[in-house]
Amino acid sequence: MTNVRVIKPALAALVAAAACVGGLAFSSAQPAQADTYSDLINAQNQHAASVQREAELKQQLAGASQDLANKVLELDDLTNNKIVAAQAKVTQANEDAATAQDEADAASGRLSAAQKDKETLEEQIKQTGKDYDDAHAAVAQLARDEMHGSNASDVMSVVTGATSTQDFVNSMQSRDALSRNEANAASSAATSLSTSKNRGERLAAIEKQIAVLKTQADEKAASAQTAAETAQSERDALDKLRQEGEARRDELSSMIDSLDSQSAKQAAQTVLIASQVDSYNRQFQKEQQDAANRVDTGNQGGTPSTPVTPAPAPAPAPAPAPAPAPAPSVGGQGTSNGDYGNAYATGQCTYWAYERRRQMGIGTPSYLGNGGDWWRNAPSYGLRVDHNPQVGAALSFLPGQDGADGTWGHVAVVEAVYGDGTFQISEMNVGGLWMMNYRTLTNLGQYWFVH
Repeated sequence: MTNVRVIKPALAALVAAAACVGGLAFSSAQPAQADTYSDLINAQNQHAASVQREAELKQQLAGASQDLANKVLELDDLTNNKIVAAQAKVTQANEDAATAQDEADAASGRLSAAQKDKETLEEQIKQTGKDYDDAHAAVAQLARDEMHGSNASDVMSVVTGATSTQDFVNSMQSRDALSRNEANAASSAATSLSTSKNRGERLAAIEKQIAVLKTQADEKAASAQTAAETAQSERDALDKLRQEGEARRDELSSMIDSLDSQSAKQAAQTVLIASQVDSYNRQFQKEQQDAANRVDTGNQGGTPSTPVTPAPAPAPAPAPAPAPAPAPSVGGQGTSNGDYGNAYATGQCTYWAYERRRQMGIGTPSYLGNGGDWWRNAPSYGLRVDHNPQVGAALSFLPGQDGADGTWGHVAVVEAVYGDGTFQISEMNVGGLWMMNYRTLTNLGQYWFVH
């Protein structure tokens, strides 16, 4: 796809755009940095794109007041550089926190296993005393079960290769220690003392190992807590930037009408749309978090909760039979016919198209099918379909059209229409579920718009 600008986490921190040009105050460019060569190349490419985007904006804003031009550039820098860099930090911090928590959980598990071994051995000592030697007991039992009057040295030699009774005992004790090591976590320490180990000595070894494991578990838990706090701090910083973006967008929206040239208005409108798209990302993330917090984990005690019977979901409308290409028509936008709420798969392009049109006050049928089928199915619900872009219209991409999926097609929403024949769209799931993008396309009569 051409002319695509994607709002998504970057692999490396992006930097501010180029130095002041034409009297417009803006922060100077800094070299791209990354941990790996691949990340470095990606960061450099995105930095170059940022510099180019700023230069294009400045050219479009030529003649506008310096104050207004600066506000446009600052909002663009905030949306496409600072917020993207902050998102990358959040992603890395979340990964680090998850890794630290996994390590803390593993250390805690090892400690719990050792403590369980200690409890088991203490119960055995209560029955037999500390001097009881499991290896000697095993040798005695073997002699009772297997020798039966045969030459003991021959049996020992065949079983273990030992040439004396003491060698045989030592060999059996070593095997018993290995067996204990495989059976539980703590007994591995027992092999480090000696091959002759009664239950009292094994208990001492386990207690020593528990002390080590306790220290390790505490350290890992502290690291996990620090990583979690760092991740939360990065998330707070990102959210603060997005709040700043919303405030700047509102301020710029109130000033855009003062721009005289069409190119300056288009530049400002492009920056506003990008900021709005990022705001949708923030909104969706909050909704997902709220939904996760509402997950019912069951009654944990106390007053039983009153069961709630969910309202039945509306029955899907039957899929209409394929219709021939609709002829252009006139009329308003949207319909309540077939609109039962957003029934589309979350995070997909269809989900976004329904949701965005709802935000614009435009009703959309809940079962128009895949994005590439909307233009075909919409007329049966009374919707107008034609080749004319209009703000709020759904653009139904045919399968394979402009990079759309070759089987399912794609759908987007028109955000702005310009006098030069181009128009701006917002879309979801081009780069992945929930990922928001925007593009500027040229209308040559090749697209189907659902109004």
